[in-house]
Amino acid sequence: MILNNQLGDQASGLRKMNQTANKIKVIAVTGGKGGVGKSNVSLNMAVSMAQQGKRVLVFDADLGLANVDVMLGLRVEKNLSHLLAGECELEDILVTGPHGIKIVPATSGTRNMVELTQQEHAGLIRSFSELKEEFDVLIVDTAAGISDMVLSFSRAAQDVVVVVCDEPSSITDAYALIKVLNRDYNVFRFKIVANMVRSMREGQELFAKLSKVADRFLDVALDLVAIIPFDENVRKAVRRQKTIVEAFPKSPASMAFKTLASRAGKWPVPENATGHLEFFIEQLVSPGA
Repeated sequence: MILNNQLGDQASGLRKMNQTANKIKVIAVTGGKGGVGKSNVSLNMAVSMAQQGKRVLVFDADLGLANVDVMLGLRVEKNLSHLLAGECELEDILVTGPHGIKIVPATSGTRNMVELTQQEHAGLIRSFSELKEEFDVLIVDTAAGISDMVLSFSRAAQDVVVVVCDEPSSITDAYALIKVLNRDYNVFRFKIVANMVRSMREGQELFAKLSKVADRFLDVALDLVAIIPFDENVRKAVRRQKTIVEAFPKSPASMAFKTLASRAGKWPVPENATGHLEFFIEQLVSPGA
């Protein structure tokens, strides 16, 4: 098949890239259900890691309902739709956010963006290999649900962060996402963020609920990496189109996000994950992507 040959050529070419390039950490932030604060987690992690000296790229992978640029009040001239139309390169659509983070903006209200053909998906992947700027961290802010695109981006990351809040539907949907990634894509390790909880104990109990059902039915390892407290300042920051770590740096949620960012900075990067997003790209173009 022509497309498979194209993907194989891409992977082969990427393997020949400069092996001395810096290693990049690829983190997918997902959640199964919408409304759990996934994009807030992504952006506050990104800004906190940038404050800690990391070069961070955020990929708004909710291709049809993008909101990262809106959440930060950024003006976007071009987005992924222009890239896929062949009007520009990926480098041309990057926008700079707070503390120098770079953002790959998607589109909002464009149905065909969530129905990409294999060729379009391959073109998007290939564009990442052409980025000249180097990064330490790529944070992929996925869409909600368990669409093929969400699963593809999640399985391509080194670390899958699942955001869950204390609602039955959130726990159920998070479990469903973990189940599909484990059963169909052999993802065994998941990092859990308990978000918008009223206390540390509530966060631990939330994690225990998810762990109990996962341990019973799946072969996975769950790691509770952060408990983010409910904080009214989050809503205030969103209205200001800022992250809470910028707008209210001493607030409880900000302190929790900064701790999460510090921990994420220490997560190991596999030896084969060299620069220019090679790991992310090769995982996406490998069989089953």
